[in-house]
Amino acid sequence: MKNIICDIDGVLLHDNKLIPGSDKFIHRVLEQGNPLVILTNYPVQTGKDLQNRLGAAGINVPETCFYTSAMATADFLKHQTGTKAFVIGEGALTHELYNAGFTITDINPDFVIVGETRSYNWDMIHKASRFVAGGARFIATNPDTHGPAYSPACGALCAAIERITGKMPFYVGKPSSWIIRSALNHIQGHSENTIIIGDNMRTDILAGFQAGLETILVTSGVSQMGDIEKEPFRPNHVFACAGDIDVV
Repeated sequence: MKNIICDIDGVLLHDNKLIPGSDKFIHRVLEQGNPLVILTNYPVQTGKDLQNRLGAAGINVPETCFYTSAMATADFLKHQTGTKAFVIGEGALTHELYNAGFTITDINPDFVIVGETRSYNWDMIHKASRFVAGGARFIATNPDTHGPAYSPACGALCAAIERITGKMPFYVGKPSSWIIRSALNHIQGHSENTIIIGDNMRTDILAGFQAGLETILVTSGVSQMGDIEKEPFRPNHVFACAGDIDVV
């Protein structure tokens, strides 16, 4: 019985609309009893938020199946020394950090942590840059530069701080294999018995490849057949959409 790690956007949903067949695929996986992690780089929504989002599209999944870059960031930081963090991000990220025992502060933080937020401003850039330049460790939930319709994402928000300080953050989310290992620990799973399903060669498939997982690319999202040739690695399987997957 293989573990399944499945991306959301481009695999299960387009914006908030169901990609036809993905509901049947997920429900079949749950009925078969495969351990399932629905994994997203987007740190703004809690597991409950994501459960509601997929439920509204007709995919019914337990809240415990969801794993986000905010959860993985909190998991990463639990393995580090220091308990004070200056955070640029939304409530779901600070919630996970509070649960992990962190103090959110702008007084001598050990870490500067950046995730997606629409309230990004000059004061945040100034403080974050000052703290990073002064030795605070720079952590980011994910390296994505933009979302739908070129909405700024975490990597873009980090760019200003990088340029000012000359320091790059550690990116927790895909394609980092850290988030894959963290998600597997969440279900007590092992890489050699896990399949990752994604729509993006440079995030989902690269992360899976680097973590030693079996990989499935679906061409219902970012990467198309022509994009496979542009990378030096290959997915193990390619399907038009999740509903077509017959190797699980």
